[in-house]
Amino acid sequence: MTTPLSPPEAERTDGSSVKLGALVPLSRPGWVEAGRHLLAGLELAVREVNDAGGIAGRPIELVVRDTAADPQRAAAAVDELARLGVAALAGEYHSVVARAAAARADALGLPFLCSSAVLDALTEQPTEWVARLAPAQSHGWRIYADFLLGAGHRRIAVAADSSVYWASGARVLRDHLAPRGGTVIELDMRALTPAAVCDELAGNRATALLLLVGYPEPAVSIVKSVRRDQGLAEIMMGAPAGQPEFAEWAALLGGDSAAIPFLRYLPERLSPLGARVETALRERLAEAPSFVAFEGYDTVAVLTDVLRSHGADRARTAGSWARVAVEGTRGQIRFSRAPGISVWQWAWPPVQVVDRDPAEPDRFRILHAG
Repeated sequence: MTTPLSPPEAERTDGSSVKLGALVPLSRPGWVEAGRHLLAGLELAVREVNDAGGIAGRPIELVVRDTAADPQRAAAAVDELARLGVAALAGEYHSVVARAAAARADALGLPFLCSSAVLDALTEQPTEWVARLAPAQSHGWRIYADFLLGAGHRRIAVAADSSVYWASGARVLRDHLAPRGGTVIELDMRALTPAAVCDELAGNRATALLLLVGYPEPAVSIVKSVRRDQGLAEIMMGAPAGQPEFAEWAALLGGDSAAIPFLRYLPERLSPLGARVETALRERLAEAPSFVAFEGYDTVAVLTDVLRSHGADRARTAGSWARVAVEGTRGQIRFSRAPGISVWQWAWPPVQVVDRDPAEPDRFRILHAG
């Protein structure tokens, strides 16, 4: 594997740097747009740390590896980065990939601060080596289920691909909705075409359809099929995993991209730090930054604080998660042991349910906050 081309601040090789490994999906079938935003946040924070003198006078060197949404490739990258002497790992967006990386980091004794993956079971057993910034899926998706109930939806269909992540999400929804009078109807996308999804919806009296599927396909084709079916005009579509967050969604779907609620991990109003970082990220990305870019920035902010306080020793880094208190772009970051979560967890980042405004698809509307 080679390190992707990136700005000079990420590629110092003067031998005196503090190396951070970065796992990012930068090629298909990974969600490349999410990877680009995550990397932008990581790199911006590294540049700012280095401009301010680095860590005890040593610059951070960000050693980037493309995971391409491949768990085996990610595990191999963790091995390679450990051999290269990185002080810690950062990043990753895809939950199944982050799980493979976390397992390998735990086995090797390499600190890993996961930026964006939400799967509750990030490791099979409790570990001291892994911490996470993103909210656990059970937390965020329960907030989404409360939004559905508040909007009057009781019969909810889920178009679901086969994966640990989607199965976990469907289970969270079912377990939260059932005691409150809700029903989850699973549509197996291994057996259904987007057109067949419409037929199923017509017969099961669901008032909402959630897209627990890959992006861009089959998510985009399902949206187009449902929008074209006049008999389904009253169906609300939702995407708790956040597919509509990125500009490509609006480019692919146009007006059909709007009014599809999804989860976003931002506060209603950014702090002065968050607003400053937003401006810098917008310039770097040449578009509005997603919450994933803020997750990348906050990851480096936390690791920098830990490394400045405890040095680049891996065991001391892993032993310091409980003492972290860092002002991030979206609030103060502290880690704790949340019930049912095997890693050190920020409990919790801000969580919103938002959608794109039908009158102005580039504008987001906050529908619910948790």
